[in-house]
Amino acid sequence: MSSERSLDATDAQILLALAADPRATVVALAERLGLSRNTVHARVARMEKTGALGSFERRITPRALGLPLTAFVTARVDQHRLAEAAGALAEIPEVVEVFGLSGDTDLLVRVAAADAEDLYRVAGRILAVPGVERTTTALAMRELVPHRLTPVLRRIAAGG
Repeated sequence: MSSERSLDATDAQILLALAADPRATVVALAERLGLSRNTVHARVARMEKTGALGSFERRITPRALGLPLTAFVTARVDQHRLAEAAGALAEIPEVVEVFGLSGDTDLLVRVAAADAEDLYRVAGRILAVPGVERTTTALAMRELVPHRLTPVLRRIAAGG
């Protein structure tokens, strides 16, 4: 396990403050945290540049776009065509995320769909991607633990 971390306790405090109030200005963050405006500005800019702060797009829910159904598709892919398959999957609008995996399957594809018929259509498009040899689809019944990083940020902010 690597102990290398790109964010320190101050960065974590800034991120926690942004999580609590995403529209806070740099000046408001600086006042709240007892830091200089330049420090907060420089750190936020660095976190945006390095990718530590993701896009606003992550806050948009597929349900709000008329896509309440979430499914996870695992795919076996011809290893010589992995990059081609990933590129083709990125062209399918309902494909929300794709992860490369170790183990028996090669890709985990998160899909947002309007309903079962829409999911069937999207799953067919995934299976038709060049290099995809086999897929298995699992329907998400309920989100039990939503995407979160606040507990980790609190640990880092506390110096742990």
